[in-house]
Amino acid sequence: YPPCPRPDLALGVVAHTDMSTVTILVPNDVQGLQACKDGRWYDVKYIPNALVIHIGDQMEIMSNGKYTSVLHRTTVNKDKTRISWPVFLEP
Repeated sequence: YPPCPRPDLALGVVAHTDMSTVTILVPNDVQGLQACKDGRWYDVKYIPNALVIHIGDQMEIMSNGKYTSVLHRTTVNKDKTRISWPVFLEP
């Protein structure tokens, strides 16, 4: 996600869930990932050398709804490039 001069007018990726069983994200240190819980958006805190794990649609289906897909979106940064490398795990 390249720098955006007007981040208040743009999203990196609109709200969605992943079709995978599990998604592993390898982010850089630029904030931008948000997750939705109870109708409210929260910034996902960057922790150095940590991975971000999302439950996907296939896990929700296989668990019969016990585990729910993570609704998430990304934002852009005015000054820095944001990089996120997703790895989708599927049966």
